[in-house]
Amino acid sequence: MIEKLFLTRSHWNAMRRHAARRAPLEACGLLAGKEARVEAVYGMRNAARSPLRFRMAARAQWRAFCRIEDLGLELVGIYHSHPIGPDQPSPTDVAEAMYPVVHLVWSPKNGEWQARGFWIEGGKVFEVTLQIAQ
Repeated sequence: MIEKLFLTRSHWNAMRRHAARRAPLEACGLLAGKEARVEAVYGMRNAARSPLRFRMAARAQWRAFCRIEDLGLELVGIYHSHPIGPDQPSPTDVAEAMYPVVHLVWSPKNGEWQARGFWIEGGKVFEVTLQIAQ
């Protein structure tokens, strides 16, 4: 289990812009890196085209997985947005969590997009600290 995920300000801003651009639909994407350090963000198209669910476009997701592997990285996180809340994984998110990675949930709070990180395992949700460096 990852207890702290390290991101750069650039990674953080890329995800935040993606969530804001896709609203009112859910945005989604992948985080690649090594151990608990993010090295690349891959924004995906939400094939579900829904404000309440996300499903990454299969072909784009496959290409991103291939790029991640080619770069010698691994999947360390998945992010998606909840344009109308909540700021934590929904019961659907928990039920559909398939990868042992950090799940970032973006949601608007007081007009500003914010994210929280979670580890989802065996139907249980644990909060993960997000460490953002310059």
